[in-house]
Amino acid sequence: METLARQKDENKEVDNIIELNKLTDIAQEHSAEEPKEPTATRKDLQLGRRLFHGGSGFLIGSCYWMFFTHQRAVYLLGLVTCLLYLLEQIRISYPESAKKLTIINKYFLRGEEYLKESSAIPYAIALLLTIITFPQPVALVAIYTLALGDPLSAIIGIRFGKHHIVNHKSIEGSIAFFISCFVCCFVVLLATFSYDYAGKILGVSFVLAFFASLFEMLPLKLDDNLTIPLFVSVFLWIMCGFAELPL
Repeated sequence: METLARQKDENKEVDNIIELNKLTDIAQEHSAEEPKEPTATRKDLQLGRRLFHGGSGFLIGSCYWMFFTHQRAVYLLGLVTCLLYLLEQIRISYPESAKKLTIINKYFLRGEEYLKESSAIPYAIALLLTIITFPQPVALVAIYTLALGDPLSAIIGIRFGKHHIVNHKSIEGSIAFFISCFVCCFVVLLATFSYDYAGKILGVSFVLAFFASLFEMLPLKLDDNLTIPLFVSVFLWIMCGFAELPL
């Protein structure tokens, strides 16, 4: 009798272990399927984010240059900014639902942006303020510099940056930003004015790119999506005045 009772107890223990293992496997499967919060930082490449950043800015700038009047550009970009802000507030207010947006979380958000507004808000605001405040050529240079120079400098800096002057900023990335800003300024101004101003445009583009690159390297706590286009706009506006370029 004692032997039978002992065997029953052993069988129960084995059954309990098997059941526990099953429950553990199920829990692991569920945890693997559960969407995780974004953990990317500024040091991560996030190509999807960079490409969207550049593509959207380039599209906005090109539409403003070729198709939209100033008033229409302000209205449309203002509407987009309002909608984007509303969607961001919904995402922040309902984090459990936002967890299900795995593609957005993985490719477009950083870890610190999960419970606060992403950099898309200052990005849209900067573009809107630039278009409202400055002449079209100046605004276009600022928009293209932000759209192309900022992500390109980040990609080059992350992949190939070995010489750092300040945290998260490399000389290689700054050189990429300088080239991007120079090309954007030279192309836009040359297309706006006649070739008679080519010498002045070359000088203005070089000076702007140099000082914009220095400014981009500053370890400011403000979002560079806001500061870069505003600095480029103000500085270029002043430079065009000194160079007597008729804006």
